Amino acid sequence: MPPWPYIAHLHLTEHTEGRRRRDRHPKASRAPKRNHKMGNEESTMADESLTPETLSGRNLKAVADYIKAGKAERIVVMTDRDQPPMAKFLQRENTSASPSRPPADPSAVPDFRSPGTGLYANLARLKLPYAEAVFDIDYFRKHPEPFYCLAKELYPGHFHPTVSHAFIALLAHKGLLLMNFTQNIDCLERRAGVPSDLIIEAHGSFATQRCIACQAPFPDDAMRRHVLDEVVPRCADAACSGSGGGDGGGGGGLVKPDIVFFGEALPARFRDNTHLAARADLVLVLGTSLSVYPFAGLPEHARPGVPRLLLNRERVGRVGQRADDVV
Repeated sequence: MPPWPYIAHLHLTEHTEGRRRRDRHPKASRAPKRNHKMGNEESTMADESLTPETLSGRNLKAVADYIKAGKAERIVVMTDRDQPPMAKFLQRENTSASPSRPPADPSAVPDFRSPGTGLYANLARLKLPYAEAVFDIDYFRKHPEPFYCLAKELYPGHFHPTVSHAFIALLAHKGLLLMNFTQNIDCLERRAGVPSDLIIEAHGSFATQRCIACQAPFPDDAMRRHVLDEVVPRCADAACSGSGGGDGGGGGGLVKPDIVFFGEALPARFRDNTHLAARADLVLVLGTSLSVYPFAGLPEHARPGVPRLLLNRERVGRVGQRADDVV
C-alpha cells in the first residue's frame, strides 16, 4: 500500500482550503506539440547525483513539505490499473470481494500486463485467437460475447476505492487538483469522490455506453442488467440501422461501454487537455507502466523545476532524470 496516509494526514496550509475551483483552470496557451513516438517506451535509470532545486530533498517527506507549504496549487495526478495495491486477476474467489466487505487488497481490480497474473494472462477460458482480441473493435463487431463475459468481472460495483483514490479526492476537496489523468476504466476515482470534471479517462470507462452503429446512448440500468447476466446489449432506438454481430444476431446495433478498444481513437477530451501537464506545479505518477504513448508522455510536459513523484512497483519511464524527481 502506498504511503499516502503520511501525506494526507499532514495538514495542508490554511490558505489552500476552499480555493475556488474556477481558479484552477484559467485559459492558457497550449504547450508546443511534441513529436513523441507511439508505442512502448523503455525506462531509464534515475540520476541519483542530481541535487534538487525546488524540493528540500529527493524523498517523500520533501514532497509532503512542498504541498504543506502551499507551493503545489495545481497538481496533476496520473493513475493506471497498475496503481498499487492491485489484486491479481481472477483471484477474487480467494477473497471476500463484495459491496459489503472489501477484500484485504482494497481495490482488487485486475491489472493488464503483470506476467502470469495480469488480465491478458488469464483469458484462456474465453478461447480467443489472441489475448488482446477481447478489446479489439473489429473482433468485437463479430464476436462481442467474450468481452461481455469478461465485462462481468470488471464492471463497477465489484471493486472498492483504495487510500490512493481517497488521497486524490482529498486533493480535489482542497482545491489543489488540476486534473487526474487515468488509464483506469473502473470508475473508482469517481466513486472515491473525485469530481468528474477533474478526471480525464484516457481509455474511457464504464461510466457511459452507446450503440456503435448509431451512437445512441444506452440506459445505465439496462446496461448493468445485461452485463451481470452476460447478455450482449443491443440498441433499442427504432431508427438504428445496425444489426447482426454475435451469436444472438438480430436486433439493433451492438452496444459497447465507452472504453477505448484497439482500433479506436483516444477521447478528444484527453487529446485536448494534455497541455495541462505543462501548467502543473507538481506531477504525481501513481502505479503506471509509462509504457504506451501518448499517456506515457504526460510527465515530460512538466516544466523544468516542477517536482515529479513516481510511486510504482518498479522504476518506469523517464521520471528520475531531473533534479526534482522523486522515485
